[in-house]
Amino acid sequence: MTGFLLRRLLGIAGTLLVICALTFAVFYLLPSDPAAQFCGKDCSADRIVMVRQQMGLDDPLAVQFGRYVLGIFAGQTLGSGQYAVHCGFPCFGYSFQSGQPVWNLMLDRLPASASLALGAAVLWLLLGLSAGLLSALRRNTWVDRTVMVATIGIAALPVYFTAMLLLYVVVTVLGLMPYPRYIAFGEDPVGWIRNLILPWITLALTFAAIYARMTRNSVIETMAEPYVRTARAKGLRERRVVGRHGLRPALTPVATMLGMDLGGLLAGALITESLFSLPGVGKLFADSLNKADQPVIMGITLLASFFIVTSNLVVDLVYAWIDPRARLT
Repeated sequence: MTGFLLRRLLGIAGTLLVICALTFAVFYLLPSDPAAQFCGKDCSADRIVMVRQQMGLDDPLAVQFGRYVLGIFAGQTLGSGQYAVHCGFPCFGYSFQSGQPVWNLMLDRLPASASLALGAAVLWLLLGLSAGLLSALRRNTWVDRTVMVATIGIAALPVYFTAMLLLYVVVTVLGLMPYPRYIAFGEDPVGWIRNLILPWITLALTFAAIYARMTRNSVIETMAEPYVRTARAKGLRERRVVGRHGLRPALTPVATMLGMDLGGLLAGALITESLFSLPGVGKLFADSLNKADQPVIMGITLLASFFIVTSNLVVDLVYAWIDPRARLT
């Protein structure tokens, strides 16, 4: 198990390093000048040259990349002389727009993104697994056909359409919910739920439809295995046969997809956060794209990559614990 974990950790480190190199190269090889963006619109040509020197943009690209990677793990000093600023660990640089450390900006937005992602994940798992299992157990009946048609229709709805429809019907017409705004769980748990329920439903509907279809297909395939027929032949109750021998093995592909989806959502659901004006990482990413704030874009890209590869590691460890054969891969 130790060797398996070490191999996965080395793979994660290599993956993140490659992503970091590609992201760095893309943004620093673009025609736009980071020094001009940092300096502002009214900056003179001489001042831009000075800023380039202070930011180390005249150094070779490999030197800049090494300094950037080292700064993430050990911090770095940006600029020189009276303009020198020390950026502590972990250093992703400073925003061109606000001048704040990128790490602090992301850290301030993470609670909203985590609240949105985790709450929606619980909701879509409950809906998706229940619908998928019901459809599999009632295969080729009107229940099965109704659930599958509903999932196709829901999955086809764009996220922005679902969000706008919920806002119009629930908030504007019926007045059942306030217009969503983020409230920290520690401040008001009830308000936290009331303000996030519509974003949760928006995300959960699309994901639940996909998970329902996957669960249905996986359960049908598992229930046709010989060991399930053997369990029935032994006289086990159908509930136990379905729960222990049918559903549990069928959750393997669901766990894989959950790791990928949850890892991506922890780094921000861009469309949902923007539509509901939630101060999450996704909203920060959208705003940074509009303003071409390169340090923030690079930082969020690396953060998203970290969450995704870490989620994959967790899934691999769960597999290795359930099935020791996975440790050999």
